[in-house]
Amino acid sequence: MNTIGEQAATLEEALKLSLPPLAIAFADDLPAGVSPYGEVAPAGCYFWQEAAQRVFATSAEDHALCAIGIHTHNLTDAPAAQSGELMAALEAMQGLDYVREEEVAAIPVLSQPVRHTVYGPLADFPMAPDIVLLFAHAQQSLILTEAAARVDEGVPPAMGRPACAVVPQVKNGGRAAMSLGCCGARAYLDALSDDVALWALPADKLDAYCHEIEGLAKSNEVLTVFHERRREDVAAGKRPTVQESLGRLSE
Repeated sequence: MNTIGEQAATLEEALKLSLPPLAIAFADDLPAGVSPYGEVAPAGCYFWQEAAQRVFATSAEDHALCAIGIHTHNLTDAPAAQSGELMAALEAMQGLDYVREEEVAAIPVLSQPVRHTVYGPLADFPMAPDIVLLFAHAQQSLILTEAAARVDEGVPPAMGRPACAVVPQVKNGGRAAMSLGCCGARAYLDALSDDVALWALPADKLDAYCHEIEGLAKSNEVLTVFHERRREDVAAGKRPTVQESLGRLSE
């Protein structure tokens, strides 16, 4: 089994990521040597972007401005006011027909209560991660989809709002998933630009994902050249055979 540093390097190099792979872990006690977040975050998803810079731990208090995130992450010790905040947020969303009452129960929630959530770069993570997060554009997502389909033996889902629900979806189900984000996450995260989606991978299968991603990235690179050469020939009025197009790979 590769170390998490090796896994992080494989993901970053094979996918050519603009942000390093991120790690999330859940803990009952504050891990030794890991500092609490100690700042005000506008939403729980904001921690993902911060995690590219350093390792830190959060509790319900750090998520206090994000009632939805507290709900999806099943955080314990939440302030009493959070219940009212969650209801107010859901009522506002229902009033806009953004979320309907029957859809609320379908939003994934971590199956086990959580006291602390630890975030940080995968390469520097001081403990065994539960989830690995990747910010990926469409071409990178193509490779991730192909790799996840092999490892999980099924095409991964593409989820919508709320973006934070991808974490419990993957933790509970043990299978990779892509999140297209939500309007909130896209407002809070500079990294979640219009051409980027979020991927979550169960960390206990990361070696298998890395193996498939590395191989498929190379295959996609070769086949891209194949199709580019073939397009050039067709545009020039030729009708190349597959063998002729393969022969042009060495040019």
